[in-house]
Amino acid sequence: MKRKICTFIFMLFLLNSIWCKKYSVYIWSGIKSMRGERVLMEVNVPENPNGTAVIICPGGSYHHLGIFNEGRTSAKWFNSNGVTTCLLWYRVAKNNYHYPAQMQDIQRAIQLVRENPYFYKANKVGVIGYSAGGHLAAWSGMFGGRTNELKKIGIETSANLTPDFVIPVYPVVSMQDDIGHKWSRKSLLGKNPSQQKKDLFSLELQVPKNMPPTYLVACRDDPVVLFENSVRLSKALEEAGADFVFKQYPEGGHGFGMAKNKFLKKYSWNEELKEWLLAKGFM
Repeated sequence: MKRKICTFIFMLFLLNSIWCKKYSVYIWSGIKSMRGERVLMEVNVPENPNGTAVIICPGGSYHHLGIFNEGRTSAKWFNSNGVTTCLLWYRVAKNNYHYPAQMQDIQRAIQLVRENPYFYKANKVGVIGYSAGGHLAAWSGMFGGRTNELKKIGIETSANLTPDFVIPVYPVVSMQDDIGHKWSRKSLLGKNPSQQKKDLFSLELQVPKNMPPTYLVACRDDPVVLFENSVRLSKALEEAGADFVFKQYPEGGHGFGMAKNKFLKKYSWNEELKEWLLAKGFM
C-alpha cells in the first residue's frame, strides 16, 4: 500500500513537472458562447521563469500562420531567456474567420495570463507579432483599454487587457489604399471595407496617449509590407509621446523571424531586443 502511494505521488510530481514546462491551452474551452471554437495556445514555461510572459502572434496576412519560422523559433529564444511563451494559433481567413475573431483571441489570451499568474509563472505580459501578427500585437496595445471584445461575447473580466509591452516586427500597420497590405486587409476586414473601417484599423491613426512601451522592427527593403507602414507608425508613436524604439535595418526583407538565417547572423536583432527588454525590466 505504501509503495502504491509513493508511486502515485511520484507520478503526480512527474506529470506536474512536464505540465509546467510545456502544455496546450484551448483558450475558449468552457465558454458557452464560443462552443466549438478550438483556438490553441502553446505554452512553454522555462526552467527558471523571470516573471514575464510573451504572447507570440505569427504572421500570415491574417490568412494563415507562420507557426514554425516566426512562432516556435521565437518561443525557443524567449524561453532560453527565462520568459514564459504563449504561441497563439489565432483564427484566420483561411478557415473563414475575419474581424472580430482575431481580436477576441488576443484579448482572451491576455486575460488568461493576467488571471492565472501562478500557472504562467508571470505577473507581466507582452505581445510580439510578425507581419499581420504585428498588426494584432500593436492593436492589442492600442485598444486593450478602450475596446473590450470579450464583453461583447458575454465574458466579464476585471483583468487589464492592455499588454505591458508590444513588439511589432515588420508589421502590417495601415489599411489605407496607398501603402496598406491588401491581402491582410481583405483577410481581416473583407473584400470592400468602408473607409471608416479602414481608418479604424489603420494603426497609424489610432495610437493612444497611454500606449505601452513599444519596440518596432522593420527593414527598408521589405518587399511584402512596405517600410512606410513602420515609418508612419513611428511618427504616430512620437506624436502621442509614447515610449518606443524604432529599430530599422537597411536590408533583411520580410519574414526573417527568429530562425537561424543570414539576417539574424548579421544583425542579431534579437540580442538588441534583449537589451531593451532588460532595460525595461521585462527580462
